[in-house]
Amino acid sequence: MAIRIGLVGYGVGGRLFHAPYLQASDQCELVGVVARSSERIAQVHEDLPDVPVFSSLEDLAHAGAEAVVISTPPTTRQALVLEALGLGMHVVADKPFAPSAAAARELADAADAAGLLLNVFHNRRLDADIVTARGVLDSGVLGELRRLDLRCDQDDPSTLEAGEGGGLLRDLGSHVVDQALYLCGPARRVHAILDVVELPAGVTDCGFAVTIEHANGCHSHISSSKLDRLASREIRLHGTEGSYVSDYTDVQVDAVLAGERPAGSRDTWGYESPARWGALRTGAGETRVPSAQGDYTAYYDAFAAAVLAGGHGPVPADEGIAVLAVLDAARESAARGSVVDLL
Repeated sequence: MAIRIGLVGYGVGGRLFHAPYLQASDQCELVGVVARSSERIAQVHEDLPDVPVFSSLEDLAHAGAEAVVISTPPTTRQALVLEALGLGMHVVADKPFAPSAAAARELADAADAAGLLLNVFHNRRLDADIVTARGVLDSGVLGELRRLDLRCDQDDPSTLEAGEGGGLLRDLGSHVVDQALYLCGPARRVHAILDVVELPAGVTDCGFAVTIEHANGCHSHISSSKLDRLASREIRLHGTEGSYVSDYTDVQVDAVLAGERPAGSRDTWGYESPARWGALRTGAGETRVPSAQGDYTAYYDAFAAAVLAGGHGPVPADEGIAVLAVLDAARESAARGSVVDLL
């Protein structure tokens, strides 16, 4: 049995990060896309010729959608989530799904009051490098985790946005903060430094370094940039019994950009090449760790299962709120030049 789900927005997110995986999930039936510009409508017709296009959330709901994915610019998401909940639809919202943790709590409360599911699309938990790193941690081979170093740099200055909802901290920062919380647990203290630049549209942060002290005593150090002419990503896990390091590529995104799709190829989808497998170093020596599978389709499988049978879903709103609380604290820390306590 599949849920009837719609998609609002068909920009980069809707086209590359949602539609391919919705179509690959046997648990989801993509019943419509909400798009308004002639360019977006034409792109939907080209990519998804059998999927109808609607001009509003209300029309999508009247067509029978019981759930919806909100993949529109950040400043529009909060209102659209509330509208979708008001129409009786379960919701997946792109990150960040609200401008602050307090605003996000209002959305979570609205979903609870309506008896509907609200999840946040923190799909990057399902990147191959993060899934592999989670497996290393769960195996116990590193002993007690002491530290995480996580770096994600992109040579992509054209995508920096200024103004409300802009900045790299809320963009890539949403992903890497969620990954740090996913691997290390809840945050207790936050310290951050932001790199600020003047764009034609205004001032924005173009890079950051954030240190998180987690409730279990582990500490994580995460950083990102878009202006340093550097494209790289690396994970380092340091435990009492050794370390694990990997520098995987963005295998799922690269495959979609190359025209490949997960539908019909899920068994082989999302594995990093053996040449880039991570290294585990313990007292027994060094071994290579085979890539686990990264597959964003699994997010939609889990979301559909929660809609059909109950449960919290793959990334419930509370986990998205925890990410926003760290982002809020990081901005406060950078402005004050001090550590901010969360717990």
